[in-house]
Amino acid sequence: MHQVQTQMLKRERQAFIMKQVNLHNRVLSADLGMMLNVSEDTIRRDLNELAEIGELVKVHGGALSKSYHYDYAPNTTYALSEKTIIAQKAATLIEDGMYVMLGGGTTVRELVRILPHKLKATFFTISLTTALQLCDHPNIEVIFLGGTLVKNSQISVGGEVISRLNEISADLCILGTNSINTEGITDSDLEAVQVKKAMIRAAKRTAIVTISEKLNSAQRLRIGELNDLDFLVTELSPTDEQLTPYHNSGLIIL
Repeated sequence: MHQVQTQMLKRERQAFIMKQVNLHNRVLSADLGMMLNVSEDTIRRDLNELAEIGELVKVHGGALSKSYHYDYAPNTTYALSEKTIIAQKAATLIEDGMYVMLGGGTTVRELVRILPHKLKATFFTISLTTALQLCDHPNIEVIFLGGTLVKNSQISVGGEVISRLNEISADLCILGTNSINTEGITDSDLEAVQVKKAMIRAAKRTAIVTISEKLNSAQRLRIGELNDLDFLVTELSPTDEQLTPYHNSGLIIL
Protein backbone atom coordinates (compact mmCIF):
# COMPACT_ATOMS: atom_id res chain seq x y z
CA MET A 1 0.00 0.00 0.00
CA HIS A 2 2.81 2.38 0.91
CA GLN A 3 4.52 1.70 -2.45
CA VAL A 4 1.34 2.53 -4.40
CA GLN A 5 0.93 5.78 -2.47
CA THR A 6 4.57 6.67 -3.15
CA GLN A 7 4.07 6.03 -6.86
CA MET A 8 0.97 8.23 -6.90
CA LEU A 9 2.83 11.00 -5.12
CA LYS A 10 5.62 10.67 -7.66
CA ARG A 11 3.21 10.97 -10.59
CA GLU A 12 1.58 14.03 -9.00
CA ARG A 13 4.98 15.55 -8.31
CA GLN A 14 6.16 15.04 -11.87
CA ALA A 15 2.88 16.44 -13.21
CA PHE A 16 3.45 19.55 -11.07
CA ILE A 17 7.02 19.83 -12.39
CA MET A 18 5.82 19.66 -15.99
CA LYS A 19 3.18 22.31 -15.29
CA GLN A 20 5.91 24.63 -13.99
CA VAL A 21 8.15 23.88 -16.99
CA ASN A 22 5.32 24.55 -19.43
CA LEU A 23 4.37 27.78 -17.69
CA HIS A 24 7.79 29.28 -17.02
CA ASN A 25 10.02 27.59 -19.64
CA ARG A 26 12.85 27.19 -17.12
CA VAL A 27 12.72 25.74 -13.60
CA LEU A 28 15.33 25.48 -10.86
CA SER A 29 15.70 22.32 -8.79
CA ALA A 30 16.02 24.35 -5.58
CA ASP A 31 12.75 26.20 -6.23
CA LEU A 32 10.89 22.99 -7.08
CA GLY A 33 12.20 21.36 -3.93
CA MET A 34 10.85 24.20 -1.80
CA MET A 35 7.49 24.25 -3.58
CA LEU A 36 7.04 20.49 -3.24
CA ASN A 37 8.72 20.17 0.17
CA VAL A 38 11.07 17.41 -1.03
CA SER A 39 14.85 17.16 -1.32
CA GLU A 40 16.79 18.41 -4.34
CA ASP A 41 17.97 14.81 -4.84
CA THR A 42 14.33 13.77 -5.29
CA ILE A 43 13.77 16.60 -7.76
CA ARG A 44 16.92 15.67 -9.69
CA ARG A 45 15.70 12.08 -10.01
CA ASP A 46 12.34 13.33 -11.26
CA LEU A 47 13.99 15.63 -13.79
CA ASN A 48 16.26 12.84 -15.00
CA GLU A 49 13.27 10.53 -15.51
CA LEU A 50 11.29 13.21 -17.32
CA ALA A 51 14.29 14.00 -19.52
CA GLU A 52 14.78 10.33 -20.38
CA ILE A 53 11.23 10.09 -21.73
CA GLY A 54 11.64 13.32 -23.68
CA GLU A 55 9.34 15.58 -21.65
CA LEU A 56 11.92 18.27 -20.85
CA VAL A 57 15.60 19.18 -21.22
CA LYS A 58 17.71 18.59 -18.10
CA VAL A 59 20.32 21.29 -17.45
CA HIS A 60 22.65 22.11 -14.58
CA GLY A 61 20.54 23.21 -11.62
CA GLY A 62 17.15 22.54 -13.21
CA ALA A 63 15.36 21.98 -16.51
CA LEU A 64 14.15 23.73 -19.65
CA SER A 65 11.07 23.37 -21.78
CA LYS A 66 11.60 21.48 -25.04
CA SER A 67 9.86 24.41 -26.76
CA TYR A 68 13.18 26.25 -26.99
CA HIS A 69 14.18 23.99 -29.86
CA TYR A 70 13.44 24.82 -33.51
CA ASP A 71 12.12 21.34 -34.29
CA TYR A 72 9.63 21.41 -31.40
CA ALA A 73 6.24 20.32 -32.74
CA PRO A 74 3.76 23.24 -32.64
CA ASN A 75 0.81 20.91 -31.98
CA THR A 76 2.39 19.94 -28.64
CA THR A 77 2.68 23.57 -27.48
CA TYR A 78 1.20 24.18 -24.06
CA ALA A 79 -1.96 26.37 -24.19
CA LEU A 80 -1.71 26.66 -27.98
CA SER A 81 -5.19 28.13 -28.50
CA GLU A 82 -4.51 30.87 -25.95
CA LYS A 83 -1.12 31.65 -27.48
CA THR A 84 -2.70 31.87 -30.94
CA ILE A 85 -5.13 34.53 -29.66
CA ILE A 86 -2.22 36.42 -28.08
CA ALA A 87 -0.22 36.23 -31.30
CA GLN A 88 -3.12 37.62 -33.33
CA LYS A 89 -3.43 40.57 -30.95
CA ALA A 90 0.31 41.24 -30.86
CA ALA A 91 0.54 41.16 -34.65
CA THR A 92 -1.67 44.27 -34.80
CA LEU A 93 1.18 46.25 -33.21
CA ILE A 94 3.55 45.56 -36.13
CA GLU A 95 3.49 47.83 -39.18
CA ASP A 96 5.41 48.02 -42.44
CA GLY A 97 8.85 49.56 -42.12
CA MET A 98 9.18 48.94 -38.40
CA TYR A 99 12.31 47.83 -36.57
CA VAL A 100 11.05 45.12 -34.23
CA MET A 101 12.91 43.35 -31.42
CA LEU A 102 11.77 39.79 -30.68
CA GLY A 103 12.58 37.36 -27.90
CA GLY A 104 11.95 33.64 -28.01
CA GLY A 105 9.40 31.15 -26.74
CA THR A 106 6.27 29.48 -28.02
CA THR A 107 4.06 32.59 -27.97
CA VAL A 108 6.57 34.49 -30.09
CA ARG A 109 6.74 31.43 -32.36
CA GLU A 110 3.00 31.67 -32.94
CA LEU A 111 3.35 35.39 -33.65
CA VAL A 112 5.99 34.80 -36.32
CA ARG A 113 3.91 32.02 -37.83
CA ILE A 114 0.92 34.32 -38.46
CA LEU A 115 2.79 37.40 -39.71
CA PRO A 116 1.32 38.47 -43.07
CA HIS A 117 3.48 37.51 -46.06
CA LYS A 118 3.21 41.04 -47.41
CA LEU A 119 4.69 42.55 -44.21
CA LYS A 120 7.99 44.35 -44.83
CA ALA A 121 9.91 45.01 -41.64
CA THR A 122 13.27 44.44 -39.96
CA PHE A 123 13.40 42.03 -37.03
CA PHE A 124 16.19 41.78 -34.49
CA THR A 125 16.34 38.75 -32.20
CA ILE A 126 18.58 37.08 -29.61
CA SER A 127 16.80 33.76 -30.16
CA LEU A 128 18.30 31.38 -32.70
CA THR A 129 15.00 29.52 -33.08
CA THR A 130 13.14 32.80 -33.71
CA ALA A 131 15.76 33.87 -36.27
CA LEU A 132 15.47 30.57 -38.15
CA GLN A 133 11.69 30.83 -38.21
CA LEU A 134 11.80 34.44 -39.43
CA CYS A 135 14.05 33.35 -42.30
CA ASP A 136 11.05 31.54 -43.80
CA HIS A 137 9.21 34.86 -44.22
CA PRO A 138 9.56 36.29 -47.76
CA ASN A 139 9.73 40.03 -47.00
CA ILE A 140 11.33 40.30 -43.57
CA GLU A 141 14.96 41.26 -42.96
CA VAL A 142 16.36 39.17 -40.11
CA ILE A 143 19.21 40.33 -37.88
CA PHE A 144 20.39 37.75 -35.36
CA LEU A 145 22.13 39.49 -32.48
CA GLY A 146 24.89 36.99 -31.92
CA GLY A 147 26.95 36.63 -28.80
CA THR A 148 27.71 33.65 -26.64
CA LEU A 149 25.06 31.10 -27.59
CA VAL A 150 23.52 29.23 -24.67
CA LYS A 151 23.12 25.79 -26.20
CA ASN A 152 20.09 24.63 -24.23
CA SER A 153 17.94 27.76 -24.48
CA GLN A 154 19.44 28.72 -27.87
CA ILE A 155 19.64 32.43 -27.06
CA SER A 156 22.69 34.68 -27.29
CA VAL A 157 23.91 36.38 -24.13
CA GLY A 158 26.86 38.31 -22.79
CA GLY A 159 28.57 41.65 -23.25
CA GLU A 160 28.83 41.45 -27.03
CA VAL A 161 25.09 41.13 -27.62
CA ILE A 162 24.31 43.77 -24.98
CA SER A 163 26.77 46.14 -26.66
CA ARG A 164 25.02 45.62 -30.01
CA LEU A 165 21.62 46.19 -28.40
CA ASN A 166 22.87 49.50 -26.98
CA GLU A 167 23.41 50.72 -30.56
CA ILE A 168 19.85 49.95 -31.73
CA SER A 169 16.73 52.09 -31.56
CA ALA A 170 13.83 49.77 -32.37
CA ASP A 171 10.21 50.84 -32.73
CA LEU A 172 8.88 47.90 -30.76
CA CYS A 173 10.11 45.08 -28.53
CA ILE A 174 7.93 41.98 -28.08
CA LEU A 175 8.94 39.68 -25.26
CA GLY A 176 7.50 36.63 -23.61
CA THR A 177 8.01 36.42 -19.87
CA ASN A 178 8.50 33.70 -17.29
CA SER A 179 6.47 35.59 -14.69
CA ILE A 180 4.64 38.88 -14.24
CA ASN A 181 2.89 40.60 -11.34
CA THR A 182 2.15 44.18 -10.34
CA GLU A 183 5.79 44.59 -9.26
CA GLY A 184 7.07 43.84 -12.77
CA ILE A 185 8.47 40.99 -14.88
CA THR A 186 10.91 38.41 -13.56
CA ASP A 187 13.04 35.45 -14.67
CA SER A 188 15.29 32.78 -13.17
CA ASP A 189 18.24 33.07 -15.59
CA LEU A 190 20.70 35.86 -14.77
CA GLU A 191 22.28 36.06 -18.24
CA ALA A 192 18.87 36.15 -19.94
CA VAL A 193 17.74 38.91 -17.55
CA GLN A 194 20.64 41.17 -18.53
CA VAL A 195 19.94 40.73 -22.25
CA LYS A 196 16.18 41.28 -21.86
CA LYS A 197 16.84 44.49 -19.91
CA ALA A 198 18.98 45.70 -22.81
CA MET A 199 16.25 44.75 -25.31
CA ILE A 200 13.68 46.85 -23.44
CA ARG A 201 16.08 49.80 -23.30
CA ALA A 202 16.70 49.49 -27.04
CA ALA A 203 13.04 49.90 -28.01
CA LYS A 204 10.68 52.88 -27.96
CA ARG A 205 7.81 50.64 -26.83
CA THR A 206 7.69 47.18 -25.26
CA ALA A 207 4.90 44.62 -25.34
CA ILE A 208 4.81 41.62 -23.00
CA VAL A 209 2.98 38.60 -24.41
CA THR A 210 1.85 36.01 -21.87
CA ILE A 211 -0.88 33.52 -21.11
CA SER A 212 -3.01 34.58 -18.14
CA GLU A 213 -1.79 31.65 -16.01
CA LYS A 214 1.48 33.54 -15.56
CA LEU A 215 -0.24 36.62 -14.14
CA ASN A 216 0.56 37.30 -10.48
CA SER A 217 3.56 34.97 -10.42
CA ALA A 218 7.20 35.83 -9.71
CA GLN A 219 10.72 34.46 -10.17
CA ARG A 220 13.85 35.46 -8.28
CA LEU A 221 15.42 37.88 -10.78
CA ARG A 222 13.85 41.17 -11.86
CA ILE A 223 13.91 42.26 -15.50
CA GLY A 224 11.90 45.45 -15.12
CA GLU A 225 8.98 47.23 -13.53
CA LEU A 226 5.60 47.70 -15.17
CA ASN A 227 6.39 51.32 -15.93
CA ASP A 228 9.23 50.07 -18.17
CA LEU A 229 6.56 48.45 -20.36
CA ASP A 230 3.82 49.75 -22.65
CA PHE A 231 1.56 46.83 -23.62
CA LEU A 232 0.35 43.66 -21.95
CA VAL A 233 -1.08 41.08 -24.34
CA THR A 234 -2.97 38.05 -23.01
CA GLU A 235 -5.73 35.78 -24.30
CA LEU A 236 -8.21 37.48 -21.96
CA SER A 237 -10.60 40.27 -22.84
CA PRO A 238 -8.96 43.62 -21.97
CA THR A 239 -11.87 44.25 -19.57
CA ASP A 240 -11.30 41.01 -17.60
CA GLU A 241 -11.03 41.81 -13.90
CA GLN A 242 -7.76 39.87 -13.63
CA LEU A 243 -6.17 42.60 -15.74
CA THR A 244 -7.49 45.55 -13.71
CA PRO A 245 -4.32 45.98 -11.60
CA TYR A 246 -2.19 46.05 -14.75
CA HIS A 247 -4.52 48.54 -16.42
CA ASN A 248 -4.31 50.70 -13.29
CA SER A 249 -0.51 50.57 -13.55
CA GLY A 250 -0.73 52.38 -16.89
CA LEU A 251 -0.29 49.47 -19.29
CA ILE A 252 -2.25 49.34 -22.52
CA ILE A 253 -4.07 46.00 -22.40
CA LEU A 254 -4.74 44.09 -25.62
